[in-house]
Amino acid sequence: MQRLSEQILAYAEGMPEGTPVSAKSLLHLGNRAAVDQALSRLAERGQLIRVGRGVYLRPVTSRSGTRSPSVEQAVEALASQRGEVIVSSGAAAANSLGLTTQVPVRSVYLTSGRTRKMNFGKQVVELRHAPRWQLAMAHRPAGEAVRALAWLGPENAEVALKALKRNLPQTAFNELVAAAPQLPTWLARSVGKAAHG
Repeated sequence: MQRLSEQILAYAEGMPEGTPVSAKSLLHLGNRAAVDQALSRLAERGQLIRVGRGVYLRPVTSRSGTRSPSVEQAVEALASQRGEVIVSSGAAAANSLGLTTQVPVRSVYLTSGRTRKMNFGKQVVELRHAPRWQLAMAHRPAGEAVRALAWLGPENAEVALKALKRNLPQTAFNELVAAAPQLPTWLARSVGKAAHG
């Protein structure tokens, strides 16, 4: 019979790259204490990477050595595994929409879950709990626009909305306007002005 650590590795290798492995997903292999201990040993040996409390990733092996899976892949997989909404931060959204040339230095994602930090090799990723209105329309351009506008704040929203009205597809801008009732008053007012201006 295979040892528990070998069974865990076999399970991890059967998952797509970047899929997190948690102790809860391994309880069919043994009791919680034994699974936790085996995961800890595998992380000490470098066969798994501990990214957060109870969450591990299988390192990606290539010709140039081993590395952590991409942060984006791991965050997507974590979101589906935990049933959370996890999206890029407002700063990253503003950058991708061309509203700022600032490139975020830290990796920050907004989540419907609790605030926490995860380690991907030497890179620290921060998951920050965000209000529901910032997570609405999660992976659509209108949702990205909401997060960018929230990050830019009331003083820059109107100028940014003019740029968004020019650059976003009409359907995405209409979706943003339709979402105005869910937004804070200052943002709903700015979106309304941009829609009718």
